[in-house]
Amino acid sequence: MRVTIRGEIDMSAEAALEAALQDAVTRSTYGVDLDLSGTTFCDCSGLNRFLAVRHRALPAGKTVTIQAAGPLVQRLLSITGTWPLFTLERGASSRPAGAPAPPSAACEEDALNGDEDLRMEVDQLRRAMQTRPAIDQATGILMATFGLSAQDAWDVLVAASQNTNTKLAVIAEELVATVQGQPLSEPVQQQVRAAVASLCGDCAPSDELSLQPPVQKDNDGGRAAGAPDET
Repeated sequence: MRVTIRGEIDMSAEAALEAALQDAVTRSTYGVDLDLSGTTFCDCSGLNRFLAVRHRALPAGKTVTIQAAGPLVQRLLSITGTWPLFTLERGASSRPAGAPAPPSAACEEDALNGDEDLRMEVDQLRRAMQTRPAIDQATGILMATFGLSAQDAWDVLVAASQNTNTKLAVIAEELVATVQGQPLSEPVQQQVRAAVASLCGDCAPSDELSLQPPVQKDNDGGRAAGAPDET
């Protein structure tokens, strides 16, 4: 069964995409051929749905292939190394024209394991993309507050994360929240202080660690606190 997808594929279309593809696979005899030549955008959520539908199609002896794709989709598939999963060698003349060969048990098991690994990688990539802005802002806050280089600020984040057994993204969110007046938790505050002190004694924070944004005077002579992005 040929399925044509046009427009943009992102998180907002994720559920509808999977439902439509699963329905097509169920109704098909041998599987689904995707035409993505009209797909103008596809992110990791879309790729994850393609992998999930393929994962469920294989045990039924069906395939999910991509017959055509636009430049952006091709780039996503190339970067993630998933192109080979959606291509297919047509089989012997004993099968109907265009019908794929059912995968062997060994190949099927390898494909299922490979799909699971790839879906985990895509999930990790998506989480990294979601948490990156907070990490970048936290790095900038440390740089501005203590006069650190980008690498030193990153090392402080990593040290605080490891020594408090807290995910780095959570540490970053705590630091960003200090710009809005939220205090750092005591364990994180201690580890940040210790990490900064180990890097440069003269820029080490005092016992009462403050990560408030620098205060600047506006054009009217008043005081205006810098916004998180500016920091």
